[in-house]
Amino acid sequence: MTENPGPVGTGGFLAVRDEHAIEEMDRADCDPAMLARTYAQFPLINSVVARWHSVYKQRIRPLLSSTRSSTLLDIGCGGGDIPAALARWAARDHLHLKVTAIDPDPRAITYASTHFAGAGVQFRQAHSAALTAAGETFDVVLSNHMLHHLSPTELQALLQDSAQLARRAVIHSDIARSRLGYALFSVATLPLAKGSFIRRDGLTSIRRSYTPVELQAVLPAGWRVESARPYRNLLLYTPGQQHV
Repeated sequence: MTENPGPVGTGGFLAVRDEHAIEEMDRADCDPAMLARTYAQFPLINSVVARWHSVYKQRIRPLLSSTRSSTLLDIGCGGGDIPAALARWAARDHLHLKVTAIDPDPRAITYASTHFAGAGVQFRQAHSAALTAAGETFDVVLSNHMLHHLSPTELQALLQDSAQLARRAVIHSDIARSRLGYALFSVATLPLAKGSFIRRDGLTSIRRSYTPVELQAVLPAGWRVESARPYRNLLLYTPGQQHV
């Protein structure tokens, strides 16, 4: 199948964010077997691309304690592999961490609850706005590969929810759009192309994603973007700091 390259613009391929592209797994009527296989491949893709273990070591673990309990919220948890991994790493380091993972899609919560039962994670079908309205708070709030899915209005709502929900840190990790990243992902995921949405939706995700400059330009005061490897945007916020 030939991938739709999306808008080209005056700067060439991927010069413009393709915010109107739709990922197959976001469709309510997508094939459930292919969706399940896509969820099953997330741990492999995330371990290579998202590299949450590095984020955990550098940004989350220093906030945790072996004597008191900390809490963490994963917004838009998808198949549940990342919150399960975070709970496992904290337990291995003898740190007390209660992990909650939410997603508004019942298919994601059903998969995550089934495949990561006993992982030390509470999976809930919910939107971040519902937790904000209920007055819930967590030490750390994070998301993975979610920012590029959102409309401009939804992105601002997520940032507002995150700032209210977090007591110590917000970490939203997403793809940074680049031609080289697109080419590398296209080649590396060829063996996974049959039977799942991983390759097709991954390429769509790259087309929908922000460059660091684009993302910083739409952020409220107090938020910052840091680049990470490979081809990552880390969107960061620290509650309680003086923001101008």
